[in-house]
Amino acid sequence: MSHKVYNWQLKRKMKYKYPQVRPQRQVAWVFDTNKCIACQTCTFACKNAWTSGKGQEYMWWNNVETKPWGFYPLGWDVRILEKLGAQKWRGDTYKGDTIFETPGYGEETLGFIPDDDDYMYPNIGEDEGSVAVKKGEYIKVPHQPWMFYLQRICNHCTYPACLGSCPRKSIYKRKEDGIVLIDQKRCRGYQECVKGCPYKKSFFRASTKKSEKCISCYPAVEKGKQTQCVQNCIGKIRLFGYKSKWRSPRADNPIDYLVHIAKIALPLYPQFGLEPNVYYIPPVNVPENFNKQLFGPGARRAVQMYGRAAKDKKLIGILMLMGCTDKIIHSFKVKGDLARGFAYGYDEKGREIIKVPLKEPIIIRKQHDKQRDVRRISIT
Repeated sequence: MSHKVYNWQLKRKMKYKYPQVRPQRQVAWVFDTNKCIACQTCTFACKNAWTSGKGQEYMWWNNVETKPWGFYPLGWDVRILEKLGAQKWRGDTYKGDTIFETPGYGEETLGFIPDDDDYMYPNIGEDEGSVAVKKGEYIKVPHQPWMFYLQRICNHCTYPACLGSCPRKSIYKRKEDGIVLIDQKRCRGYQECVKGCPYKKSFFRASTKKSEKCISCYPAVEKGKQTQCVQNCIGKIRLFGYKSKWRSPRADNPIDYLVHIAKIALPLYPQFGLEPNVYYIPPVNVPENFNKQLFGPGARRAVQMYGRAAKDKKLIGILMLMGCTDKIIHSFKVKGDLARGFAYGYDEKGREIIKVPLKEPIIIRKQHDKQRDVRRISIT
């Protein structure tokens, strides 16, 4: 039996196993792909915190792939895209099928289980461009050979395929924050969640015969802290917080502003139908059709808006706030002009927790520091 539920990312109703029940508030992430340097600090922060045990060696709840040739597990997206077929958008309304509307006989979702060998190369295609660089070629904008880094975690979806696929009902979505978890006492290791999740972020642990996945660092989240992958990001590309419902976004909520108001942050493969809650600012150096395949029809507008970000004080303010505090920013405010203004972040009770300049100050130091008796190569 299936139900009709509304997916705001597709602008239509779709089939899902369970009735529509949205949490009281939904955790969400925004990743700015244009600032990522693929240092993998987020990856190892997550690994050290959650998957350093026996049987978890191959588990990367967080990973950073180089697109277009990087995948973990191997071919995780192209394989499900081939099964699903070409996208069919009419404006910003999706007219094609989701993975819940095209399952095989006796299946809850359209999916596959990767082979063991598919998990052997987590950094395949790393730093590899779309085509070879020819002799005498130099970088132009837009780039000829191109690549970009795609940061991936569990999306803690509104309509999780792992939850819809589990015959044991061992997967649940918390009503207080929308975090998706696996009840280890109920799980029997059937791996239907691994098969069903199109993002392949549910993993089977052979040593315990149970499945595991990202838990959104909920012990930290419950104390008002952002997740490990966000806190440890060197490039300050990540933001974690709570997203309001699409019908009632708050202009002072940084996640809402990026997702619902500015619409510069977009879901990954919205055509899958899961209404994922990880959002990406698309790369500006990538062909438009490739961006559309990953992020939907809003990708072109998002890239254009990113290029005009200097004209939007609020957008600049949020981008500057990203990565500047380990606490969850519930609301923000921008004061002053772009040259001398500041962005302020506030906690759930409205208390100021962070203040950053809209424009990073440039400090020129003397080449010779008499006090320390050293000479500097870089003086800015």
